[in-house]
Amino acid sequence: FQVPDAQTGSGQAMRLAAEYRTLSVHVGEESQAPMRGRRQQLWRTLFNELVPLRTAHEQHATEAQKRAAALASVARDLRTLRFHKDTVEETYTRLGSSALGLESHMITRLRMEFGPNVWRRPQRMIVANVVRWFFGGFNRFLWVAMIVFWLCWKPIGNPAPQSGNMALAIVIIFVICLQALFSAWQEWITGRAMHSIANMMPQQTVVLRDGVAAHVAPADLVPGDIVCLRGGDRAPADVRLVDVSADLLLDRSAVSGVAGPTIGTVACTSANYLETHNVAMAGVHVTQGHCRGIVVATGDRTVGGRINQLTATARREKTILQLEVRRLVNGLTTLSLTVGTLFVVLWAVWLRSSFPGFMSVSDALANGVGVLVTFVPGSLPISLTLALTAIAKRLQRHKVLIKNLTAVETLGTVSAICCEKTGTLTQRRMAATHIAYADSEYAMDALACDASAAVDAALHLKYGRVRRTMTSLRHLPVAARHVFETALLCNSARFDALTAHMPVHERIAVGDATDCALLRMAETLFPTREALPAYRTLLTIPFSTRSRWMLSVCDNQLDDDAGPFMVVKGAPERLLPKCTAIQDSNGRMVPLDAKSRRRLEDTQLQWASTHGCRVLLLCRRDFESNPFVGIEDSPAQLLAAASSHMRCLCIVALVGMVDPPRIETPSTIDALRGAGIRVFMATGDYAPTAAFVARQCRIITSDSTDGLDAVLLACTNDDDNSPEDKESAASLRLADESDIGRSQQTLTNRNALVISGPELHELQQPHWDVVAAYEEIVFARITPEQKQQIVEELRARDHYVAVTGDDVPDLGAMRAAHVSVAMGNGSAVAKEVADIVLADNNLASLVAAIESGRLVFANLKKVIVYLLPMTNMSEIMPSLLNVVLGLPIPLSTFLMLVINTMSDVWASVVLIEEEPENIMLVPPRDPKKEALVNARLFLQAYGFIGLIQTLTGHTMFFLCLYLRGGIAPHHVFLAFNKWTAGYLGKTSDELASLVAVAGSAHYMGLVTMQWGNMFVARTRTRSLFQHNPFWGPARNLKLLVAVPISVAIALLVNEIPWFNNVFLTGPIPVEFFFIPIPFAFALVACDEARKLLVRSFPNSIFAKLAW
Repeated sequence: FQVPDAQTGSGQAMRLAAEYRTLSVHVGEESQAPMRGRRQQLWRTLFNELVPLRTAHEQHATEAQKRAAALASVARDLRTLRFHKDTVEETYTRLGSSALGLESHMITRLRMEFGPNVWRRPQRMIVANVVRWFFGGFNRFLWVAMIVFWLCWKPIGNPAPQSGNMALAIVIIFVICLQALFSAWQEWITGRAMHSIANMMPQQTVVLRDGVAAHVAPADLVPGDIVCLRGGDRAPADVRLVDVSADLLLDRSAVSGVAGPTIGTVACTSANYLETHNVAMAGVHVTQGHCRGIVVATGDRTVGGRINQLTATARREKTILQLEVRRLVNGLTTLSLTVGTLFVVLWAVWLRSSFPGFMSVSDALANGVGVLVTFVPGSLPISLTLALTAIAKRLQRHKVLIKNLTAVETLGTVSAICCEKTGTLTQRRMAATHIAYADSEYAMDALACDASAAVDAALHLKYGRVRRTMTSLRHLPVAARHVFETALLCNSARFDALTAHMPVHERIAVGDATDCALLRMAETLFPTREALPAYRTLLTIPFSTRSRWMLSVCDNQLDDDAGPFMVVKGAPERLLPKCTAIQDSNGRMVPLDAKSRRRLEDTQLQWASTHGCRVLLLCRRDFESNPFVGIEDSPAQLLAAASSHMRCLCIVALVGMVDPPRIETPSTIDALRGAGIRVFMATGDYAPTAAFVARQCRIITSDSTDGLDAVLLACTNDDDNSPEDKESAASLRLADESDIGRSQQTLTNRNALVISGPELHELQQPHWDVVAAYEEIVFARITPEQKQQIVEELRARDHYVAVTGDDVPDLGAMRAAHVSVAMGNGSAVAKEVADIVLADNNLASLVAAIESGRLVFANLKKVIVYLLPMTNMSEIMPSLLNVVLGLPIPLSTFLMLVINTMSDVWASVVLIEEEPENIMLVPPRDPKKEALVNARLFLQAYGFIGLIQTLTGHTMFFLCLYLRGGIAPHHVFLAFNKWTAGYLGKTSDELASLVAVAGSAHYMGLVTMQWGNMFVARTRTRSLFQHNPFWGPARNLKLLVAVPISVAIALLVNEIPWFNNVFLTGPIPVEFFFIPIPFAFALVACDEARKLLVRSFPNSIFAKLAW
């Protein structure tokens, strides 16, 4: 949950919010692991850090378990708080308050004593962060390399120390500082994106002070304040309940981990502060009913505030991509340590004795450590930083608010989306369009005109104006008046007072979409503002997705002779069994016989299947004698009496309402289906209504649909058939024989299922396997528990599930999903629980979010393919040839560092901002099976690009030696210690100069090959001409800037004498700026041929090996 004051709440509190939602606080003793076990765990952790045996997905799950265990331990320490055991009067006395609230003169003193109701910002551990930035991750190895280079200069390099080793040590320090700077920037950018929703909407709390209700900012609350909460509100502090409605339900799962609502009470129900039902801790949601409570703790004194302080130093959760990159870096580091150690061992046991003078101690150590320094791509952390930044910017443009980037990464892997109908797929502009009595049906506009005409005719005064007063209600036709009373009084929606002067269809109605539609219908019959004072509501039982009806007990204030009456609205199938009479269009009550029941059922089916109507039954019961005498002030007794009289109802009317789909919904569903994502509808509506809307939204595209019978039959066939037939049986559907003959049934049209909530009880695990195999599913008439069950069943079958929701009933499913999404016009509770909020209420923004999640993964793969061939294959081979085949080292460690930290940076930065290739036309990846780096990517990087680059670089080296010094390649191989003064008639200075110049030519060859590689890495299967960077939607002219930048860097480090003298570089011969260019074109041409084979033969070995 958010901190009480979103304006001043800390990012640490927002981070703890995500942990709260997944934590189930439990009671138990903390196990004490033996010391030996802890040491084994320490070594295991260190080994996993160096040798990444586990995937990033597994590491992420382990981190989540550790966080849950840590917070559970903290929660156990908080279970000694006592406010819940005091009586209401004792609590008032202790806090100096009363049922009327605090007196005004006490507020200032209490605020000064207790401070604002906010969580304090955790102290920033600046020193610890700096240490982590400079010494964490790969930087720890760079420090080791820096020390070794420094020692190789002095004292190991004495008596002839090489200044180049000292300069390399200084360069490594510069690289470390650069890495630390980008690590700090990355955390700042990521944190800002994660907390972007904190200030999304201001909150107000209703507080009693001096007996007067007022709206107060949560930050201004003090202990002793009396707060009033109703359904959809969140407790702004720890509140001791002092007065509750009979139907009060609290969602405490964010704190206690107990799934589902709990009943709020005034009496203490448990000695455990976290378990008792008479305390609503900060962040607890009121899902139903209303209550009053006294604030007993604010700010850091609340349960959430205490945990916030105790866990302020908790390590921030790493995203899956961060873990993937760390896994890659750790693997490359392990490999480089192995290779570097091997080089030093080879020198010690072989080269030192067999070829004395070939390599000194300092040269051997510098060569081995140089492998460690150059093996890991230095641009990769920078690219990850910019990738996360690009996500935040891209989603901000689409008005998508995110709480953590992990959700976006997971959203990129989503394979199924479970959508709520109202407000997500539809416009949330529900309007009553049809009404039916026992003997007739009307369009709603016609009924409104008839009612208005009747009132006008009866009340037309001599001055020619219509005078609408409370007494004019009796002039409404009886049938219309009963409809009006039921729609108005059995309703929790109200018009916004600021829009009361507007036409009915333009007014803002606050409440559930169905209630808003009924309220507008009532307003068309008679002004609701004038009518409300004529009635008194004794009891209201709110609508519940479990009962599917709402009830109100009212009496008429204008007629003393009239007794109380009960009005009910709800699902026809739930209320029809409780009805015994029905009203006709003249207001007469006639018995409800079988014929009338069938007519109502047929009308409901017709409206639902032909218009997509949500159909409600409006009922009432008039009491001849008052069964509520003497219990008007007792909610519990009223509830019991009303429940006992929930029978013998009279049907007032059947009402049909339509909520049109959003304009963008069909195209959005098509886009998601094209991306390999299945979109399911989960709604409380009648099955034919849900199916009709699903066809409008293109969730269902088949000519006909299956039901429960097809699922059961598929399982029956599955038991009887052979294993080869089971897959076909799992997808079996029974098409309508009038449309499609049995002989024409194929698997291609057996992919749509409509199933209702009551039918889910009949499903066993084999049945769920069949259900999960359908491509198009509509779940109708489901309860919140069933929606959560659907999500859990899909997850159990390895689907990555996203759930959209907009209100309290959706919370269970939202928490059970991998990613929860709320609409901007949804309830505050839903938006707090959601991982992602679509601020513009546009489902198409979800497509953009999914694309962003896929894009960052795809672009990081491109960056890795671009960097790995150079940093590994092309740079490790010169050192390997130097040690094994005795060549003078073709590429110095300094030039390798220049490529890693300077030349390749711009292109890798630009590649991370590449536009999508075809990522929304392929199925989502499974992070358990498809890691960021796999064998196919290594094959592309090393076996294809790296091999060509290595051959090109060494070709430039040998060609330069031959053209500049007349030295053929066979004179260079196995030279070892012969490469010294007098070799081939050349002095040592001449040989050193030739190696320096040839090494610079080698460097320029590799840089030029990277120009070709950056075009190769832009696409995985599409041709350069289909995704060209020069024009069209994939234009990326920034790539071309990499050419002059790399040339300028080459001139800087190879042409300036200071670099030549210190780092032993040489001027690049002019011709070697141009000779490598054809090789770069050849690389592009080879990869174009590979991509053509992949596209032309998608089932060939080339396609299976493609990265």
